[in-house]
Amino acid sequence: MELRPIAVNRVAHAGLGIVPGVLAVGEGVGATGVADRVTAGVIAALCAVLGVRGYRLGVRCAAGRLTVRGWFWTRTIERHRVTEITGFPAVRWTAPSGRRRWTPVTAFMSDGGELAVVRRSKRDNRAALRRWAAGRGR
Repeated sequence: MELRPIAVNRVAHAGLGIVPGVLAVGEGVGATGVADRVTAGVIAALCAVLGVRGYRLGVRCAAGRLTVRGWFWTRTIERHRVTEITGFPAVRWTAPSGRRRWTPVTAFMSDGGELAVVRRSKRDNRAALRRWAAGRGR
């Protein structure tokens, strides 16, 4: 089961990386020095990566594992290690070493100032994630 934000949210998340990248390209084009152009190019490339990762934010719930795709990393957690899905939302889990960990699910965070359809979608995705963690999901 794939849990993703709705399309408008996915585009907004991608824009957080793409817009600064486009601005960096514009600065690079207008730059006169090699170092300035290289810096702008590196920034644009990093922003492109963040744009793609922002678009792909979400959670994949498979039979025995959960994969959380975030802005900077992707974490895979075995279902039996999940102890709780918090309201933040985040996944609380126990590492094989016994250490307690948590992984935020940035795709479904809500600030209350969103459109009702966006807030409802995030709430539904958090509920589906909780059902999966409890063993009642698909």
